[in-house]
Amino acid sequence: MTKADLQSPTDLGADANRDIPAALRALLADVFVLYLKTKNFHWHMSGSHFRDYHLLLDEQADQIFAMTDDIAERARKIGGTTLRSIGHVAREQRILDNDAEYVEPLDMLAELRSDNQQLTREMRRVHELCDEYGDVATASLVENWIDEAERRVWFLYESGRTGPRG
Repeated sequence: MTKADLQSPTDLGADANRDIPAALRALLADVFVLYLKTKNFHWHMSGSHFRDYHLLLDEQADQIFAMTDDIAERARKIGGTTLRSIGHVAREQRILDNDAEYVEPLDMLAELRSDNQQLTREMRRVHELCDEYGDVATASLVENWIDEAERRVWFLYESGRTGPRG
């Protein structure tokens, strides 16, 4: 089997076939990193708001993970390939890992808020690329993911506020 055997037929053109799946691979890497970081913080949450934060992060992790198959399958539907390994994720990711032994709960929320904002910016870039190539189906998926990410940012922001002005 060759790479040509993996290319699904698409009418988007060769440039779109190259560029959009590449953008989706990087986006997928970021989503996997954000998923694992969210689960890491969920598992290592502590403190007086443990239950609320623990449940919030679990809900957000589920939502983030739900994106993974759609991203990968979209890349395949339009003739591209997707991630193949943890090493491939590491080479593509733009969101940074957090391997700290301990992170304060409010710092966890702030970091995840920032990461979700970064993911939103990356998704907007993918959307612009899709618009360039007339890929309305991918753009439509990305629009929903942006809305979900903005909701996560909002919840993380409000949960992490310590006073009337945060």
